[in-house]
Amino acid sequence: MRELEFVKAHGLGNDFIIVDCLRGQLGDADLPALSVRLCDRHFGIGGDGLVLILPSPVADYRMKIMNSDGSEAEMCGNAIRCFANYLFSRGMVAERMAIETLAGVKTIDVIHGDGPVSFTVNLGPPALGADEIPITGFTGRVISQPIEADGKTFEITCVSMGNPHCVVFVDSVEEVPLERWGPMIETHPAFSKKANVEFAQILAPNEASLRVWERGAGVTLACGTGASATLVAGNLNGRMGREATVHLPGGDLFVEWREDGNLYMTGPAQEVFKGTIEV
Repeated sequence: MRELEFVKAHGLGNDFIIVDCLRGQLGDADLPALSVRLCDRHFGIGGDGLVLILPSPVADYRMKIMNSDGSEAEMCGNAIRCFANYLFSRGMVAERMAIETLAGVKTIDVIHGDGPVSFTVNLGPPALGADEIPITGFTGRVISQPIEADGKTFEITCVSMGNPHCVVFVDSVEEVPLERWGPMIETHPAFSKKANVEFAQILAPNEASLRVWERGAGVTLACGTGASATLVAGNLNGRMGREATVHLPGGDLFVEWREDGNLYMTGPAQEVFKGTIEV
């Protein structure tokens, strides 16, 4: 047994355990098993995921994300803001930083305002082809297409933000049985890598409410890549413009699909506590 140092942080309630591995803390640990144990909210620290800080040959640092079920995520918008906040608050990076992820290198800018700092993440361009998401049984873009799950037909629009998203527009997010519909769609046979599932209520061309079933984690209070995917899906369906405030149970994110083709997400991140745990 050895003591593992960690920091607990969240982005709008989407919470993570951050471990600095630059000093080789984890060694040859079984990361899937460790993630499940540490993320357990009763017998561990509790969190939606385990985030590791690693060296990178192509960016300032590399972020590795393990979901609470032990699977690895390509990208997470809230996790990367927590990651950036950790680095910036300790003077490890400048106000513009580059972070390597499985979804590519992401550039992040620190935004100063009247309150705590926030972070704008360049998530890159969305991938829209069925083979890029990936989803089987479709060709080209999957925009407002029907899919069957548990005897119900859902109209889905699919987007990849480096990780797969399935957006379903609804009249009221409050009436969505998220814990039933979310896993049904996440694990639908059409999604070979499973999918993050967003149920979105359009309030205006520049405003939406969102509830998310996160692949590998379940119900979550916020999802940055999900908010960005929702803006893209809303735009492709002619229901939203190129920027919007997205309301999530944990708070608001501002997302933009700029003329350079990239998605930009702006929101806060906060450290909650730090400690050690025996592993």
